Amino acid sequence: MMWHSTLDTPTGPFTYVVSSAGAVRASGFTTDVPALLTLVHPELREETRPAADAGAIGAVVRSYLDGDLTALDAVPVEQRTGGPFTAHAWQVMREIKPGSPLTYAGYAELAGRPAAIRAAAAACARNAVALFVPCHRVVGTDGTLRGYRWGLGVKTWLLEHESGPMQ
Repeated sequence: MMWHSTLDTPTGPFTYVVSSAGAVRASGFTTDVPALLTLVHPELREETRPAADAGAIGAVVRSYLDGDLTALDAVPVEQRTGGPFTAHAWQVMREIKPGSPLTYAGYAELAGRPAAIRAAAAACARNAVALFVPCHRVVGTDGTLRGYRWGLGVKTWLLEHESGPMQ
C-alpha cells in the first residue's frame, strides 16, 4: 500500500506518494495523483490512498521550504529504471548542493561519464521524485534553464530559494 499527501507551497501544490516503508516513489508540483502514479515504475506501483496527515515527509518538505535546504537529503526515495547509468545518475544528483546548480555537462562528469550529456539529461527527464532527487539543480550548458516537468516558473523559484538572499 502507498499513500499520498499534498502540501501548499509558494509555487503551488506539491504532492508526494510514499511506500509503506516510508520511501518517496513519486512527487511533483501537482494535485494529479493518477498522473504521478504513471511515473512510478510498474514493479513499484501499489494501491494508493490519501494520508490522514502530511506525516514526517511533509514536515521535512516544510523545513526545506522554511530554509533548511538540506532537510530533504535524508528522505529515502525508491525509483527504478531499465539501466544502471540512470540509477547511478539519480544517486549522484542527490549530491548536487543547494545553491550550486550544475550544467548537464557538469552533471554528466559528476556521474562519471563526461561524454554522456544526453544520458544525463534523460536521467533528469525520467526522475519521478522531484525535489527529493533535485533535477531542478541541473541547467543548460550555457547556464539557461531548460525543461522541467513542473514548469520553468517552479524551477526558477526553487533555484532562487536555494541561492539565498540576493546581495
